[in-house]
Amino acid sequence: VSGYQDRAGKKEGEALEAVNAELKAIGDSAIRLAGRIMTMRLMGKAAFAHLTDGLQSLQVYLRKNDLGDEAWALYQKLDLGDWVGVTGYLFITKTGELSLHVTALSYLSKALLPMPDKYHGVTDKELRYRQRYVDLIASAAVHERAEGELTSREVFERRAQIIRFIRNYFDERGYVEVETPMLSPLATGAAAKPFKTHHNALDIDLYARIAPELYLKRLVVGGFERVYEINRNFRNEGLSYKHNPEFTMLEWYQAYSDYTDLMDLTEDLLTQLVDKVCATRQITFRDTAVNFNNWQRLTMREAVLKYWPDDKANLKPAIENLLDRATLEKAAADVAMSFDPKLNDGQLLGALFEHLAEAHLTDPTFIIEYPTELSPLSKQSEHDPRFTDRFELFIAAMECANGFSELNDPVEQRLRFEEQMGQRASGNDEAMVLDEDYIRALSYGMPPTAGEGIGIDRIVMLLTNQPSIRDVLLFPHMRPETK
Repeated sequence: VSGYQDRAGKKEGEALEAVNAELKAIGDSAIRLAGRIMTMRLMGKAAFAHLTDGLQSLQVYLRKNDLGDEAWALYQKLDLGDWVGVTGYLFITKTGELSLHVTALSYLSKALLPMPDKYHGVTDKELRYRQRYVDLIASAAVHERAEGELTSREVFERRAQIIRFIRNYFDERGYVEVETPMLSPLATGAAAKPFKTHHNALDIDLYARIAPELYLKRLVVGGFERVYEINRNFRNEGLSYKHNPEFTMLEWYQAYSDYTDLMDLTEDLLTQLVDKVCATRQITFRDTAVNFNNWQRLTMREAVLKYWPDDKANLKPAIENLLDRATLEKAAADVAMSFDPKLNDGQLLGALFEHLAEAHLTDPTFIIEYPTELSPLSKQSEHDPRFTDRFELFIAAMECANGFSELNDPVEQRLRFEEQMGQRASGNDEAMVLDEDYIRALSYGMPPTAGEGIGIDRIVMLLTNQPSIRDVLLFPHMRPETK
């Protein structure tokens, strides 16, 4: 069809007549299609309309003489948003628009509510989130948008493309995709508040999973040396532009690896993904330029000092003292950061990092050497047991990944769990609970292993330039509507 359109262009006369004669020769009933009516123009005993299937739009031309009285009367009763089926033959108008000359019309479904504005779509953000179906309808017809801006439909198609690429990446490298429980008798796998429910038949409380980590590592113990899962996690916490209580995570584990292998793999994965989806390594997110050619690695202490305020340079602490309590408390006071005195040394260093450095991490940056007190499942560094072989990846000031060399010593793991239980007793309801079965699994022996989680929703935000996580979730959580 495009070939005919190219030949006809916007020409009149013999060239256009010749093309239309060829199109009609295909047959008066060769083309059958269905779609939603997005525009209608009635001109006496003839009419033009545009139909869409949600992806593409086609103009149709209808005449009373071709349809007959009954079908023409039906057309006059139709409204924008109604679904119809049409049969006819293709032709090209004098303005060069490919159209369908309708010879038969059938009614499929009625729209009882009015369609969104065809030029601007749904501009009310809350309406877009609550009624995604209306947002998607509008995205098929929006005529006015900024250069490079994606419609909602295009955002979710790109999301599917991203997940498909990631799945293929791991499949091609010999990882086995698995499914682990969404409901568990223990809220484990990460430090977060869980959702709780009750199983009536078993008469036990269950928790929506915070993370699949401990189940996936059980599989490594059992002999699955490379496993991954793409699935939902649930955390009963606050909402923000980058937080939703239900979200999608990629998590994988690989034996005979350490956290440096994970960083190398992550850099390769995301660079290839950006090349595939964006066709450029320099993207824009929330009006900020992000360069995927500029990957960096900093220790947490290095990041604190790198972004220490220039006007307080004379107060900058020595890096070797940045896990000493007195030094940490003085540093917090020097940069006017308030903190809970119950924070342990590792938590206080983490708070300083968030306060001083996190907002500046625009290009992809691995922050490494997390304090052991912040990393109950991570292997300690051989060089300094106060720190672990752990990293978090920040892009555009968002944490996008978390990975580490896994602690595989069951005795040490029990001590870490017990320390977490002590924090729970002191009021930290996000601290982990002791998982006896996981300790038992480790006691059978787990090879040296590294594991990582990547937030799919945040990656989609980045690669579609969407300002909120709600823009990349088809049905984000909202407060109930007020009547």
